[in-house]
Amino acid sequence: MFDKKQVRIKDYFLKHKVAISFFVLLYVISSIATFFAILFFANAVEQLTLGNYIETINIFIIATIIIVFAILTWYLSEICYSNFSLKIMSQLNSDLARQTFNLKSKTFESHNTGTFVQRIVNSPESLARSFRDIIVISTDLITELCVVVYLLVMNFYIGLVLVFAIIVCNVIDGFRLKCYKKNNNKLFKVGDKINSFTNEIIKSEKDIKSLNLENSLNKIITNEYEQYKDIKYKLLTNNMNFFVIRNIVVNIFTLVVLILGIYFLQKELITVAVFMLIYSRKESLYQIIYYLGSIKTFLIDFNKSKERILELFNNEEFATEKFGDKVLENAKGKIEFKNVAYKYQEYKYNEVKNKSYKKGSQKPERVLISENQLFTNLSFKIEPNTTVAFVGKSGSGKTTILNLLSKMYEVDSGEILIDGININDLTKESLRNNISLVNQFPYLFDMSIKENLLLSKNDATDEEIIKVLEDASLLEFVNSIPNGIDTVIGESGIKLSGGQRQRLAIARAMLKKSPIIIFDESTSSLDNFAQNKIKESIDKMKGKTTIVIVAHRLSTIRGADKIFFLDSGEIIDEGTFDELFERNEKFQSMFLVENI
Repeated sequence: MFDKKQVRIKDYFLKHKVAISFFVLLYVISSIATFFAILFFANAVEQLTLGNYIETINIFIIATIIIVFAILTWYLSEICYSNFSLKIMSQLNSDLARQTFNLKSKTFESHNTGTFVQRIVNSPESLARSFRDIIVISTDLITELCVVVYLLVMNFYIGLVLVFAIIVCNVIDGFRLKCYKKNNNKLFKVGDKINSFTNEIIKSEKDIKSLNLENSLNKIITNEYEQYKDIKYKLLTNNMNFFVIRNIVVNIFTLVVLILGIYFLQKELITVAVFMLIYSRKESLYQIIYYLGSIKTFLIDFNKSKERILELFNNEEFATEKFGDKVLENAKGKIEFKNVAYKYQEYKYNEVKNKSYKKGSQKPERVLISENQLFTNLSFKIEPNTTVAFVGKSGSGKTTILNLLSKMYEVDSGEILIDGININDLTKESLRNNISLVNQFPYLFDMSIKENLLLSKNDATDEEIIKVLEDASLLEFVNSIPNGIDTVIGESGIKLSGGQRQRLAIARAMLKKSPIIIFDESTSSLDNFAQNKIKESIDKMKGKTTIVIVAHRLSTIRGADKIFFLDSGEIIDEGTFDELFERNEKFQSMFLVENI
């Protein structure tokens, strides 16, 4: 598990310090070669004015050789950059994706999808690109500054004007960067929101069409893009406003330098070669100012990407799961809740200025939106290899019990035991390997049927796969399609029916062979035929594993060994189906209403 204190972005770069050093060296050599080529070309012009034609040609040849050398070293530097930057991005992408596996379920509930996608996919690339741009622009800046230093040596006054111009333009650019940073932060936030909403639209395409939601959603997404456009426009126009002011100032100073150059040439205080260098490099002042501003911009981008990456390791906003060190071997599947209390709390995060942070930085403020005390003293036991069910009205706490058992949520107080061991003391592997969960809407990946099953047991044989498909009442369907188990089912199993998705998820849980299997509303959205097929699949597992079922349809849990009847976070009755139907009027009413 990662700890924010242990995560340092520079460590990713230090792993490739030799390649980075080689990249920097090559680019510096290329820039130095370019600088000397400039001097040679200026000298060639002077020799031409003196009528030394052969000497001029020789200098041109040498300058051209130097330029070709500069191009080749630049090419090698870019190859080197591509090599190490892709490795850094790949490692960061991988580590960030792995970090999301460590986050609590509540963390995902309090952030939209775009928050994670942008940080995992885009931020590492932006980080590497900004790093490269900083190195390249810094080297180019040094090259241009060498020209200024050379001119300062050749003529102090011309050099002094250039230095003064750099200072003035740098002050102007400081105001631009302040606006850029503010608008850039807003742009990232809106971008996260748009990314997440777009992802939702793509995934809910059928619902959108069937309910004719296109116009309503189009208004929402249009408003989001309008907001993004306004912020982007403000960022670009602010940049352009300052660029115009800066460029006017640069051109005025350039004119002053050229006039001074003519004056000193007339007074024979500089040579023609120096004047030609001034003339040929009249854009140097603009380039220097541009490079200085770009370095600062890229530093902002680099730090923003770094900040967004490290936020995923911030346990305050992106809380991670915590596990113990006890290993549970040969689990039997006994479950016990002892005096469990749980309060559902919802938070949001506001960014507020914090004086203890660096100037201009933001610290997320955690604000409690709502809370609901669900359990105060919940206790029950489930014996190994039995089938139990939790029933009750919506909001009574059925699904929350399953989330607490699988440690998706954490208890406020009390204990949850598996085979007598507190789940908080178990390692992640011991807990998750011994529990399988089948949701109402299980997620299946855009892979083949076989590949989806192998996720739960990567060394499973085809015989094992066929067996679980048969037990899940899915084999007949699989055999009827051309590619069989190699059929790709689409994102979230979109090419399968609801019942087929459920049965494939059950087959996946069966293949895992965990001692505890949880079914959370697994049949509530299915027709009677599909429901019966899944009920058959569950019945085949009875007595071989501990089965925990949450169901709205009471008819699906008639064969459970024990049923816990929940109301407002309390178990108000327990027993077999017949026992509860006989003595509990609320339970009886629920069943009768369902079957009217």
